[in-house]
Formats: sequence, C-alpha cells, structure tokens
Amino acid sequence: MTGTTRSSDGLDDRRKRLLFRCWHRGTREMDLILGRFADAEIGNLSEAELTQLETLLEVNDPDLYAAITGDKLLPADVAGALFARIKAFPVADSNV
Repeated sequence: MTGTTRSSDGLDDRRKRLLFRCWHRGTREMDLILGRFADAEIGNLSEAELTQLETLLEVNDPDLYAAITGDKLLPADVAGALFARIKAFPVADSNV
C-alpha cells in the first residue's frame, strides 16, 4: 500500500483536508497508520471526532508514533477515544 485507496469525492472540504493531511504526514510510518485509518473511517467520523483528529494531527510524528507503539504517553486532552481507535486499527492488509 503506497497511498490512499479512498476517493475524496463526496466528502466535505474539512474531511478532504483531513484525508490529505493523514496521508502526508512527513514520515511514511505515520502516513500508513493515519492514512489507512482515514481511508476507512473519514466518512463516518462525527464533528467531535473530526476535531479530535485535527488535534492529533498537530502532534509531531515522532511523539505520535511513540504513543501508538506504547513508548510514550500523550496528554489526556489528545489521547481520547479517537486515538484509541486509531491505535487499535489494523495497519496490515488482511489478505497478506
């Protein structure tokens, strides 16, 4: 997997922007983690969850990756329910 598999057609501007930002983080590992999650879930996220995602995207890649792998804790205002969903989201193709 090298990039988004979801078209931005039918998404509002906020969701389009977030989808793009999830796939263009700066490190490939975070592109794959956040991008795959966004491909699957961006259309279903509530307004509150979109706000949480925007907050998570403000965390720099090394800190966010360390939090996802369990090597670091994020502040409580960042590490909410959406972060837990991202952390639990499967990042590998199920058909591999």
